[in-house]
Amino acid sequence: MVALNLHQKNKYKKMKKLNSNVIVAISTFSMLFSCSKQDPVIEYVILKETETIVENQTVEVDPYSDTTLEGNITADKTLDASKIWLLKGRVSVTEGATLTIPAGTIIKATSGTGADASTLIIARGGKIIANGTKENPIVMTSISDNIEVGGTYPSSGAALSVDTRGLWGGLLILGKAPSSFSGDVTELQIEGIPTSDTNGLYGGTEPNDNSGSIRYLSIRHGGAEIGEGNEINGLTLGGVGSGTTIDNVEVIGNVDDGIEFFGGTVNASNLLVWGQGDDGIDIDQGYSGTIDGAMVILTAASDHGFEIDGPEGSLTGRFTIKNATVIGATDNCEPKGVDGEMADFRKGATGDLINILFQGFSSGKDVELDASDVATTYMQGALTFTNIDIIYPMDDNGQVCDDVESLDQIFDDRSDESTFERDATSFAEIVSEKQAGNGFPDETTFSWTFYFR
Repeated sequence: MVALNLHQKNKYKKMKKLNSNVIVAISTFSMLFSCSKQDPVIEYVILKETETIVENQTVEVDPYSDTTLEGNITADKTLDASKIWLLKGRVSVTEGATLTIPAGTIIKATSGTGADASTLIIARGGKIIANGTKENPIVMTSISDNIEVGGTYPSSGAALSVDTRGLWGGLLILGKAPSSFSGDVTELQIEGIPTSDTNGLYGGTEPNDNSGSIRYLSIRHGGAEIGEGNEINGLTLGGVGSGTTIDNVEVIGNVDDGIEFFGGTVNASNLLVWGQGDDGIDIDQGYSGTIDGAMVILTAASDHGFEIDGPEGSLTGRFTIKNATVIGATDNCEPKGVDGEMADFRKGATGDLINILFQGFSSGKDVELDASDVATTYMQGALTFTNIDIIYPMDDNGQVCDDVESLDQIFDDRSDESTFERDATSFAEIVSEKQAGNGFPDETTFSWTFYFR
């Protein structure tokens, strides 16, 4: 038997190497030798393998390391629906760029603070292509939402409800279509975006402007306050042109309005707003498109179902809302919220309402002409009402509440300068149930939404 001397032991002892990735190469060997009168011949076979060793430390893994949207998007970008995306801060799709969001994609937003609240802006000249489907809608929500890829939830269910609001900003689409501004300027800065950010400009002279397409999109838990009394709408449409597609959009639990149209000419269909903190659908600045199919469900936090303002400049504009249902927040004949009106028309509003159902509003919640200017547009025929139905609220026993109002009380001209109240019986009626064939959206239309799931 031959023993290694000290030099040999030191030379061939186990060797270690530590690199920046904490990789340790562990060498093992076996010795093959023979005994003879000559000096021993020793052969070594070195076998190497690697392993990773992490001792007494926690490695943080960022799940959004390659799926974060931040800053300006200046070139075409397509998201991957198999991953959850993080919206961080104010993100703008700038002129010439297109953001494509495939069906089933989930975007979760950080909260941000003030003017830097997480918000997605499609600037003038930019485009969004967000075409979900009934089976795979696109969802924009808060990072606090536990929704998973595929639109599923853990067995414990959804972490956030309709009463969870203001966790991030919202979606703003801004276009180059005409809008009615004070002083007849052609562009304006959208509310909710600092004036220092020119991506917030909207308006122009192109009625057919195209900002892209959104279909089957659910926007949840937004409306962050960026300043005192200044919140972001769930979906803001500023000067959006008729070349844009807006179809099947749901807004849930937003602090401010659900969907607001600032001028523009875009048409929109099948809109559902649930539990907004202000108005369900808001129209301003001479919006001149058609909203065909809408459902607004008020909760205790809500204000009006519709709030409709007129033009601010010489450009008049004229909207159409048709085939819509607005459901009040009433519990056993008592209003659940402080406000919760059916609709308010202001500032010389001009447009046409056709096939509208107001259901379950307690006494005192009315359809209102706010002042003389809108009483005038009504008398001129520039604001019209056709086939308006009212379903009275019920008590817990299924009986119509005792203190319901007549049509001339529900339709109220606050200025008393028009025949609006007397005319109510010619364009409205009290019904006991939704009328068949009148075009009001139903559960089938909105079966894809979180509200009906």
